[in-house]
Amino acid sequence: MEIRKLNAHELPPMDLLLLADPSETIVTEYLQRGQCYVAEIDRRIVAVYVLLPTRPETMELVNVAVHEDLHGQGIGKHIVNHAIDQARKQGYKTIEIGTGNSSVGQLALYQKCGFRIVGVDIDFFVRHYPEEIIENGIPCRDMIRLAQDL
Repeated sequence: MEIRKLNAHELPPMDLLLLADPSETIVTEYLQRGQCYVAEIDRRIVAVYVLLPTRPETMELVNVAVHEDLHGQGIGKHIVNHAIDQARKQGYKTIEIGTGNSSVGQLALYQKCGFRIVGVDIDFFVRHYPEEIIENGIPCRDMIRLAQDL
């Protein structure tokens, strides 16, 4: 698997990005300000992540997605660790990520990659997304904020 920064002339893999964030408007907005990376296997894009500088010395990992037929193969962990390395190489001191309270697998993955829970943004998804999101049979309402010192 090769992970690379998306070239300026390439369109981002919106189908994958929308797996992690159902709002095309929000995804498009942070793509304009962020750095999009793709993972390829045999020239097929199988995963994506987006890094977004948010504050001095802080980078946020705002989207992590792996093609659904490849879940459970360690690709997510690999790209999250790649994102952490990229933020560190660019001189950032902290990397943050947020995920839904109902995103049980993602919460486990991020903590396995060294992130720690630092806060909860109550009703984030209720305020920012017009349609209800349900994952794992749980209404997604709150954003769980995680961070890691680099």
